[in-house]
Amino acid sequence: MIGLSVAVGRFVEALFWAIFRVAGTVAAAVVMGIAVLVVCGVFARRWMRQRRGR
Repeated sequence: MIGLSVAVGRFVEALFWAIFRVAGTVAAAVVMGIAVLVVCGVFARRWMRQRRGR
């Protein structure tokens, strides 16, 4: 009975860490995507200002 309890505990712990790993990866991807959009927006604004000035 103790062996089964340990096995269930290890399974739940592995599941817990797998969920956090996936959530961390998704969060990092979202943050990187937002950062890329912000940088592209800044460059687009600068480019549009230069084109208007000519």
